[in-house]
Amino acid sequence: MDSSLARRCADTARGLTVPALLHRNATEYGDRPALSTLGVPGTLTWRELRDRVAAMSRGLAALGLGAGDRMLIMMSSRPEHWLADLAAVHLGAVPSTVYATLAPSQLTYVAGHSGAKILVLEGEAELARWSEALAVLPGIEHVIVLDGGLTGDRLVRFDEVAAHPADPETFEKGWRAIRPEQPVTLLYTSGTTGDPKGVVLTHQNVIYQSVVLEATVDTPDHAPSLAYLPLAHIAERMLGVYNAIYRAGHVTICPDPAQLLAGLVTVRPVSFFGVPRIWEKMVAGIQAQLAGADPAVRNAVETAREVALQAYMLRGAEQPVPPELRTRLDLVDTRVLRPLRAKLGLDNVVWPGSGAAPIPVEVLLYLAGIGIDVLEVWGMTETTGTATINTPDHFRTGTVGRANPGMELKLAEDGEILVRGPLVCAGYLQPDGSVAPVTDVDGWLATGDVGTLDADGFLTITDRKKELIISSGGKNIAPAQIENLLRAHPLIAQAVAIGDRRPYVTALIVLDEETAPIWAARRGIADTSLDSLAANPALLAEITTAVAAANNRLSRPEQVKRFHVLPNGWTPESGELTPTLKLRRRIVQDRYAGAIDDLYTDSAVTGRSG
Repeated sequence: MDSSLARRCADTARGLTVPALLHRNATEYGDRPALSTLGVPGTLTWRELRDRVAAMSRGLAALGLGAGDRMLIMMSSRPEHWLADLAAVHLGAVPSTVYATLAPSQLTYVAGHSGAKILVLEGEAELARWSEALAVLPGIEHVIVLDGGLTGDRLVRFDEVAAHPADPETFEKGWRAIRPEQPVTLLYTSGTTGDPKGVVLTHQNVIYQSVVLEATVDTPDHAPSLAYLPLAHIAERMLGVYNAIYRAGHVTICPDPAQLLAGLVTVRPVSFFGVPRIWEKMVAGIQAQLAGADPAVRNAVETAREVALQAYMLRGAEQPVPPELRTRLDLVDTRVLRPLRAKLGLDNVVWPGSGAAPIPVEVLLYLAGIGIDVLEVWGMTETTGTATINTPDHFRTGTVGRANPGMELKLAEDGEILVRGPLVCAGYLQPDGSVAPVTDVDGWLATGDVGTLDADGFLTITDRKKELIISSGGKNIAPAQIENLLRAHPLIAQAVAIGDRRPYVTALIVLDEETAPIWAARRGIADTSLDSLAANPALLAEITTAVAAANNRLSRPEQVKRFHVLPNGWTPESGELTPTLKLRRRIVQDRYAGAIDDLYTDSAVTGRSG
């Protein structure tokens, strides 16, 4: 990246804090919309939001929350979540949203490790989940509960705290004393292995990330956005809270992920970040609809997609799009593709992004063919979200882009990606309240991801360092690449490659719960239940074809020799996925040990490939 751009980003972010930006919004953009909830009347303006934050901060202060104290929040996406979080920030305290899917023992660990004084819960269900932790952690002095008529030791009603009389002089003095290098939030990593780590992010981290996004992607100020991911996820925390405050945008909360499509159609955002599964399901839905459409409609879409893909490939190679092709693209986009995008609520989108896990190139190309150029980013909680980014002007399909302005990137001898720069977090919270650096003495963070860099600085992620398969023949194999190719088929929702210390690679494959029944019904299969389809010969034959197609793009040691189809998907609630939808391989392998062992015996009744 251009060093002058990095300097401009640093200059723009210098000295800013989240409270200072909220103060600016309330004074300069006070009547502009700040926060709405999908399907719920009423919108908070920036002035109203800040006034409510001020009142809530005084209520929290009255309960003893002060600078440096930690406060945990378990609440769905709703305005009160934003209020509680920002109120704590204005006191110099450190809020931390925890995933609602954590087990009671995990909640006990997080609460004890964080040393939180105050816990903010949504209602009775959350209070019940926390009962085990509260019984052994007297250090949580107050439990603020939003919904329900609750009374008891340590319990305080949210509305009482939020309605505390404001003290403008104390409020102003307090937030103005906050410095950019102070913590703004504490996020616990998903914990694919071992206990989660508490990542401490500063005002400087989150504001620099917002400045970088503004500098690299041309989107307008005050733009509408849709918040649908949990606020414990770094992507939503950045886009739904900090970037929205920095750009004085209008956030519409989508509290139910099942209403995501309705939310997109209502909001029509100019930017939208989706984890790969969101984009994969979107493609599967489009393909299912087109399969049942009139042949003339299908032909029109396919013709338009070919034109759009030609232009996309040229832009990816940073070559000019010829005028004739541009004219054809404008025509088919107006007549065919834009109306299709409008049905998805993405007709105004400028920057559709993807991250958190690999996304199949086939999915990216399909979306590009309808005019949705999904741009992959890469990073982690420890890098405040993105460390690298593809932009509309500079992208390479299949890569995660180039280093953000101000960030340095290099590969260790074993291919592990090392990063350094202003987006690297302050460190990991320790049980005694101190913060331990995540970097070495030279400032480099070892990310645990393995990748390659091309001559132009575009990064390709090949796998997690700790997840590499080493076959019994001594071959190093990246499972993510195999799984990515398998998931490119619309019938496959999830896949895990097996083969560590084994003679060859096998796979567990999960059917797509929406696409598989539609596929079966169109072929006259009477029983379209997932349990039945997982053993249906016609479907297994189609999966075999999909595995063979993936194998054609893999080296011989990487190829999947056998597979087993599972009817039921993996979720954070069932334990196979982290709250950020990362695969917990050890749990999957333990849970399906019998099926995996069968894949390496001659008597197994499973799918074969090749």
